[in-house]
Amino acid sequence: MKSIFVKWLKWQFFEVPKNILRGWKNFLKFGLNYFSVPLLLKTLFSPWRKYEWFYPRGFDFWVYLEIFISNLIFRILGAMFRSILIVIGILFEVFLFFSGLGVFLGWLLLPFFLVLGIYEGFRLLLL
Repeated sequence: MKSIFVKWLKWQFFEVPKNILRGWKNFLKFGLNYFSVPLLLKTLFSPWRKYEWFYPRGFDFWVYLEIFISNLIFRILGAMFRSILIVIGILFEVFLFFSGLGVFLGWLLLPFFLVLGIYEGFRLLLL
């Protein structure tokens, strides 16, 4: 039969940190999927909202030039908007990373802060 102190140590430093890491990984995956960063990187130069003009059967230089420029503008717009969303998604991921790191380290240091707080409380009480 293990003592309650050994069970608490196992829970505090092994079980809960494992669950925190699992939850942290899920939050990071959620952020990538929510902002669709991998998909946006794959389709970076695709036309915005699939707006695309198709070339006619006959050859008319000015019509071809107009369609080419229109399609180029839609691709540039798509790249700009997707780049903005990629940057927002990456910033969100960085925020999640540092938040998770703070929670993880805070949980591991919590018992030490508790002991330090009790010590400081008695020290201030006995002054």
